[in-house]
Amino acid sequence: MAAGSTSSGSAERRRFVNVAAAITATGGLLFGYDTGVISGALPFIRDDFGISAFTQGVVVSFLLVGAMVGALSGGPLSDRIGRRSTALIAAVIFGVGALVVALAPSVAVIILGRFVLGLGVGLASMIVPLYIAEIAPADRRGGLVSLNQLLITVGILVSYIVGVIFAPVEGWRWMFGVALIPALVLFFGMLRLPESPRWLFEQGRTDQARSVLSRSRSEAEIEREIQDMQQIKEQELQQSQAGYGELLAPYVRPALVIGIGLAIFQQVTGINTVIYYAPTILESVGFSVQGALVANALGVGLVNVGFTILAVRIIDRVGRRPLLLIGLVGMTISLALLAIVFTVGGESVSTGLGILATVCLALYIASFAISLGPVFWLMISEIYPLRIRGTAMSAASIANWGSNFIVALSFPVLLAALGGATLFWVFAVLGIVAWVFIYFRVPETKNRTLEEIEASFRGTQVASSRVR
Repeated sequence: MAAGSTSSGSAERRRFVNVAAAITATGGLLFGYDTGVISGALPFIRDDFGISAFTQGVVVSFLLVGAMVGALSGGPLSDRIGRRSTALIAAVIFGVGALVVALAPSVAVIILGRFVLGLGVGLASMIVPLYIAEIAPADRRGGLVSLNQLLITVGILVSYIVGVIFAPVEGWRWMFGVALIPALVLFFGMLRLPESPRWLFEQGRTDQARSVLSRSRSEAEIEREIQDMQQIKEQELQQSQAGYGELLAPYVRPALVIGIGLAIFQQVTGINTVIYYAPTILESVGFSVQGALVANALGVGLVNVGFTILAVRIIDRVGRRPLLLIGLVGMTISLALLAIVFTVGGESVSTGLGILATVCLALYIASFAISLGPVFWLMISEIYPLRIRGTAMSAASIANWGSNFIVALSFPVLLAALGGATLFWVFAVLGIVAWVFIYFRVPETKNRTLEEIEASFRGTQVASSRVR
């Protein structure tokens, strides 16, 4: 009877964590959808309002501007009012932004709505992995946090499908409006979830933290984690007030470098350039122009989703470092081969070279999907000290969105000046630099509690690490 009761309790705890992660990761779905939907909607917005190429660029890029602002404010906000409350605010912003764009009477209002959506994306990009990391058990944290990246890729894929559905009726307003549905799911779902136990503990609400942990941990695990948090808290009392200034403290600086380094490398190793060239590659193996666009959207999307699912399933067994290192090898080889293809064939790739380029395209997307895609967001939710975790994640998120913005802004100029082949060589070299950075600087974090990871950066130990 006791064994059956224990098994039932374990299943219930597992189910709670699964549901909490799935609901929270709806923010990732919105992140992906709102970044991807513009590709299908922009031609119709251009035709309806007769806007210039420059204005089209503003419509696209203002989401990135909003994301940087959202990421900048999201960390300090989540440290002050809590992770759950910040996620609720993000859900409201997503809903408002979707309605503003869907009902926009002018391009100026569309740009405003895109900025609002960007605020939601920026908030979600840091609060979703943060909340899941703080509520998940150590042995399942990798897969659960990586649900965020999986839902981002699903959101991008869904945005492509919705674009195809509404394209025949030029329904760009509906393309944006349907995002209200997952925004409502996120809002009402988060209302049913508890606050992060680690944030509660940091606020001195230990009994509430214990109560939340009891929904996902055994009694022994609760006591061990509370004891570890208490040890870290005692060390924090010797330090000054938390804030952006503490990011430069000696025990935080290594983690800060790792987070910002991964943020930048995720963007500067060519992901957007490869996707840009995908239609050209697909045309070279026999697709029509329209067929190449559809195959790019659905094919790239499906490969991305499929290999992100693989990452979710294996990341807690294989570890973070191996996936990063193996994935970057695949990305770098793909980039080098694409550079050779475009060097030999020029911008008009022959059918034979096109087949090789298509294989490289699939390998690159698959390699990204098991490495820098999910692992960046996972690691920045793990490596920072509790009391400034939100603020530190903001710093990494800002670096990520800032790099994204710079790459998007400079890409057309670099493409015109250097050509596609040279750009692929540049990204391949950056892939090698990223591999070296990860090999020497990025630690393994699998199966370690957040407190153990924090203690390792402080050069100390917590009780749970001593008994292993």
